[in-house]
Amino acid sequence: MTKPIPVEIKKSYRQQGFIYATLGAILFSSKSIVIKFIYEYGVDATTTLGFRLLMAMPLFAAVALFQQHKVRRGELKPLSVKNSLKLIVLGFLGYYLASFLDFASLKYISVSLERLILLLTPTFVLMFSVLFFKKKVSARQLLSLLISYAGVLIVFVQDFSLGGSDIVLGSILVLGSAVSYSCYVMGAGELIREVGSTRFVAYAMLVSTFFILVQLFLTHGVAWIVQPLPVYNWSLVHAVFNTFIPTFMLMWSVERIGAPLSTQLGLIGPISLLFLAWLFLDDPITLWDWVGTLIVLASLYILGRSKG
Repeated sequence: MTKPIPVEIKKSYRQQGFIYATLGAILFSSKSIVIKFIYEYGVDATTTLGFRLLMAMPLFAAVALFQQHKVRRGELKPLSVKNSLKLIVLGFLGYYLASFLDFASLKYISVSLERLILLLTPTFVLMFSVLFFKKKVSARQLLSLLISYAGVLIVFVQDFSLGGSDIVLGSILVLGSAVSYSCYVMGAGELIREVGSTRFVAYAMLVSTFFILVQLFLTHGVAWIVQPLPVYNWSLVHAVFNTFIPTFMLMWSVERIGAPLSTQLGLIGPISLLFLAWLFLDDPITLWDWVGTLIVLASLYILGRSKG
């Protein structure tokens, strides 16, 4: 008979989950600041994403090799052909296409608007569930959708008055990113249950690295490798602190406190980004930024409490 886990250990385990979720959200969000710094050296979105994944690749490759070692020891089942194909498609959508569109959008819009639009991802997941899986939508969920888009519209109109057509282009790009990532999230759930979250993330990252390297060599040859020293430095920060570490922090938080609570704590990311953009990029924090952000966060809170 197994001994019950002491209350103190359970409490400590839960506190760790809160810390991982909070720090992971802040690190993920701050990647937009780092991308803006890299763009100051004339680097495009493809090269920025390429350096990010290339520098993170050894870390994820080490995790993938350890997972393969577990397969050889019989601790994990080998991937089937079907699951391998699913993983390739999801790696393309989630860490390649969604990231590329997101990075490209930051050439045209503020980090605050970018983060706000990306917050619509849960609403896209809901809409796709209704459209393609015939899931019923509750009144609470519908209210959440309407409120969230109203919040984004407020900040969009404010930024459009300052940036015009560039704001439209940037918003379309980041919307595409949110849609692509939503498809990734919907497809990843079942596959993660079958292959495990650690193996899934490591393999998907390696798949996306392959796609971005192919794009880089086809469009830039080998010239993209030669960059000013600060680009390498910021890319290393991007790869380690904005990619590898928060990716696993999120998994650790889900393990300790569950996905719903981890997702809700992740909402601290956009709030932290408002202050980070003001601190490092001199982006002003306007009243409408606050209004739009709080409206979207309120809508996601409503969505999170929905039973549907």
